[in-house]
Amino acid sequence: MRSPSTSLSRRGLLAGTAVASAATVTATVAAAPAVAGPLVRVAQPTVASDRIATARLAAPVALRTDLYERLGTWLAFWSANSPRGWSVPTELAGQADPAGEAFTLHAIRVVVDDQPVDAFRADRVDTAHLATLASLHHHFGQVTVAAGGGLRVLDGEPGFTGSAEQVAFAVAASRQLWGVRTADAATWRHRVGTADAASRAGWAAFTRTALRRGLRTDTH
Repeated sequence: MRSPSTSLSRRGLLAGTAVASAATVTATVAAAPAVAGPLVRVAQPTVASDRIATARLAAPVALRTDLYERLGTWLAFWSANSPRGWSVPTELAGQADPAGEAFTLHAIRVVVDDQPVDAFRADRVDTAHLATLASLHHHFGQVTVAAGGGLRVLDGEPGFTGSAEQVAFAVAASRQLWGVRTADAATWRHRVGTADAASRAGWAAFTRTALRRGLRTDTH
C-alpha cells in the first residue's frame, strides 16, 4: 500500500469489620472500633471487540474497560488532527497482552482518494510514526516503542513524568519536527514554544503540536 506520509479500578476497596463484645451481666453490648483491612485492587472487566471507535481491528482483542475506552478517545484525537483528505481510520492492526492491560499498535489505515492507505506503520520510520507516538503520549502516561517499531501503551493518566521513554520521544520530536538539532535531554523543554513543555499543560500542547507537525496539518 502507498503511504500518505513523508518518510523520515483503579479502585481500592477498604474492608472493615466491627467486633462486638459482650460486656456485663446487664447484657450491655459494646462495639469495638472498625478495623481497616488491606487495600484490595478490584480487577476491571474485560471488553472483547473487533473494533476500536471507527476502526475495525485486524484481529479481535480483549482489553480492560478503561484502556479500551481511552484507546477510542485517542483514535478520535489522532483522526481530528490528520489531513482533511484522509477518511476517519478504517482499520487498526495491533495486539493486546494476555491480561488486556496493554495494547501494541502496528498500523492505522485510512482511505485516500477511494484507496486504502497505511497512514501509520510500525516498521516505517517517518514523521507519521513520530506523530502517532506523540498522539499516544498525549493520552497515555506509559508509552514505549516495542521491537519492530510497535507502539505499546498501558492505561493511565497522561502527563509528563520524566521517564526515559518520554524524554527520548521529546528529544526526537524537538530535533525532527521542530528542527532544533542540538536539543538534548537537558535542553529540549525550553526550546520548543513559549511554555515549559514539561508542565501538565505544556506537555499536552507539545504532544498535540508534534502530532500536527508530523502529519503536516499544523498550518490549518
